[in-house]
Amino acid sequence: MGRAHVSTHELVAGRYRLLEVVHRETNRVCWSGEDTGTGRPCLVTQVGLPEEQAGETARRAPGRVVRTCETMQSLCPGRVPAVVDAVVADGALWTVTEWVGGVPLAELLDRQGTFNYVRAARIGLELLDVLESAHDLGVTHGELSPGQVFVREEGSVVVTGFGLAGATLAPRLTAPSYASPEQARDERIGPAADLWTLGAILYTMVEGRPPFRDRGRPETTLKGVDRLPLRTPVRAGPLTQAVQGLLRKNSRERLTRPVVREALVRVLTEDPDAAVREVPRPRLRGACAAARHVSGEWSRRTMLAGTALAVVTVTVAVLAVTDGLPGTDGGNGTATGTGSGTGQSSSPSASPPASPPAGGTAPASPAPPPSATPAPTKPGDAVPAGFRRYDAPEGFSVALPEGWRRLDTSRVSDVAYRVVFGSSGDPRTLAVTYSERAGEDPVAVWRDDVEPGLERSGDYRRIGEIRATTYRGREAADMEWVARDDDTRVRTFGRGFLLGGGRSFSLRWTTPADDWDDSANEQALTAFLGTFREDAD
Repeated sequence: MGRAHVSTHELVAGRYRLLEVVHRETNRVCWSGEDTGTGRPCLVTQVGLPEEQAGETARRAPGRVVRTCETMQSLCPGRVPAVVDAVVADGALWTVTEWVGGVPLAELLDRQGTFNYVRAARIGLELLDVLESAHDLGVTHGELSPGQVFVREEGSVVVTGFGLAGATLAPRLTAPSYASPEQARDERIGPAADLWTLGAILYTMVEGRPPFRDRGRPETTLKGVDRLPLRTPVRAGPLTQAVQGLLRKNSRERLTRPVVREALVRVLTEDPDAAVREVPRPRLRGACAAARHVSGEWSRRTMLAGTALAVVTVTVAVLAVTDGLPGTDGGNGTATGTGSGTGQSSSPSASPPASPPAGGTAPASPAPPPSATPAPTKPGDAVPAGFRRYDAPEGFSVALPEGWRRLDTSRVSDVAYRVVFGSSGDPRTLAVTYSERAGEDPVAVWRDDVEPGLERSGDYRRIGEIRATTYRGREAADMEWVARDDDTRVRTFGRGFLLGGGRSFSLRWTTPADDWDDSANEQALTAFLGTFREDAD
């Protein structure tokens, strides 16, 4: 999700400075902020009040929020942040909480698309713990959503938003897609409404979308929640029955907390290590905080050579990646044939993509690329004439055209690296990227992790659809796009494939767009795909 950096000359309640939008939902905006009185970071949440709400009801709202959160914070220390202030101003309820130091679950889902069911169960169990404490005290959250759940670097969960439900006299304005059917009908709610939302969050984590989509207008979305049938989850695995049981329209028929807890614990007990590869990392927020994780994607702009790596030291000691990786000396590999020429600081594949110039069009449905050519029976063994095998010290090898060499190496600790190959004077490049934090759906990695960054980087045009495929028996996906590198329009073919355990490789082949169909380029791409191999081969 994109972030808007917004400054305001006026302080909220005369004290709190807004720095950066952390998360935005219908009628609700959460900011990172600074308490100018103490200099401490904080979270500031703005919830719009209905125009008709005024007088005594509005004046009572801040006190209700503060009291509810104080109670919950005492019951769940570390899992519910303390509210330090609340005020009604300019037609909105503003609540100020201590700095959470985590990433909204909604943002993690935007980055990764889906979680495996073990990781979803782990987060769900933490949410259930907090809800159970609240329900035993007679408190219903009523506004739970992925935007109200923050995930810290070590995986613990912090829940915000207690006390908002009913404080604004508005039926579920902030996240209609996660409202329960009884909220959609504007009926009185209880703990069963929170259990519905827990089911909706579990559904979203494993499916990559809420059970009932946002239809643009809150009332239309709520009508869908109330009346439309549930789309059967297809990725929930052993969580399927629990998710479906929580999402029953009749609140009296929903699963009880003990049954849900048993189902979640069973998933964690049977496969306790399956979520290790998807550990979330905090992200830099304004002046306060913690660093953003290296996501498992084929070749996001964080893996673009020629840009800078920012390393931020924070209390959690996390390596932060801002807009890229540093180029380093890549001359430590060995090859049976190396060409002459000087190294390059950038290359077409390493530059931010852009779309074709005016008048330049991309075919809507391209012909099958050379990627469709079957690999040899023993992948990587046959080296075509005019190519020589390069054995990288990182543990992969590929046949390169004679005269090609390693031009650039970029890496983030031991979890990701990128190597760019080419030759002086040759505009074509091959980039090999490795990551240990890939998602489980290769199509989703391109679509949800890579493409948004390409679109934000400037002009960009994808060619055709992202195509699911297999590569030497592994799940894979192909994507093609056109871009501009200085004055040259270039075209890139990318194939990403999964190795298991969160590990992945991607190959990106970039040439001038006008030369894409040259037989030499087709031969090169076929050779790369046919000869690439990693340690597992």
